[in-house]
Amino acid sequence: MNFQKVISVLLLSSIVVAACGCSDSGTPTEASSSPAAAQSEAPEEPLAAVDEKEDWPKKITIVQMPNEANPDAGQKQEGFRKAASDYIGVEVEEQEGTEYAVGIEAMKSGKLDVLLVSPMSYYQAKKVANAEPLVKATTFSATPYKTVFITRADRSDINSLEDLQGKTFAFVDPASSSGYLYPKAKLIAELGLETEQLENPGYFFQTVAYSGKHDSSAMGVVLGDYDAAAVALSVLGPMTDAELFQEEDIKIIGETDVIPDPCYVIRSDLPQTLKDKIKEFYLQYDSSEYFEIFYSSPDARFVEAKDADYEIVAEMVELLKIEE
Repeated sequence: MNFQKVISVLLLSSIVVAACGCSDSGTPTEASSSPAAAQSEAPEEPLAAVDEKEDWPKKITIVQMPNEANPDAGQKQEGFRKAASDYIGVEVEEQEGTEYAVGIEAMKSGKLDVLLVSPMSYYQAKKVANAEPLVKATTFSATPYKTVFITRADRSDINSLEDLQGKTFAFVDPASSSGYLYPKAKLIAELGLETEQLENPGYFFQTVAYSGKHDSSAMGVVLGDYDAAAVALSVLGPMTDAELFQEEDIKIIGETDVIPDPCYVIRSDLPQTLKDKIKEFYLQYDSSEYFEIFYSSPDARFVEAKDADYEIVAEMVELLKIEE
């Protein structure tokens, strides 16, 4: 019975009690004119408790990007999905997305509820779909998530970002935060370059390439394919550990600020009680195997994400003149 029906029943009961009373024999008697008498004959009954889940959807949908480096990741996501469903108390469907823009539009239209986004996509999800930050994963690693500009250690002619003028340079991919957006913003802000001109041959760099992967950019520098490149700092350690090159083979000539971690965002129009329950699940989830698979660290965990974590993204969007 919903709240309005409960109120209607109580009002109707009050009217009936006011209209007639009952004798010890059960025979109707004249109604008492005393309100106290009416109350004594018809004691109040407590209102029925309202189920906090009655306005929850029957299913929530979580979308994240595929993990190409891990063919077994799908099985681990199934374990995560089941744990989420059991904890939250509604069916959870987990899907893999292909493009952030598609996921953001789906969230805008109410077709998905939770979406994993990059820092840049967070800004777009907030603007386009009115999404709210939910959680982000942190590995508690000593290596910060930032981009470094590297060149060969024996390049005596390249020791600063200014020295990159007239050189061949590699970004990773125009959609990459650490491999393109942040290093590009760094170059524009520090060297006073034109956003629209930066990648044109002969403007600042001799040529610009897009390697497709951070490790490809690093190896391209080591092998002499590029004079310099922008890569995530976190890829260098594993590459030297794998003996793909020696630490002393390269040198760092510049770096970006720390980049916000990718995060999960949630639809703002979901019931607050459901949003709280979903966040609660993420924050208590502690499967070491899951975090080893998806975040390369069994000690990684989800922590709360806040809008303030991504303020720098809005500044970068304006600097790079990226349209919403």
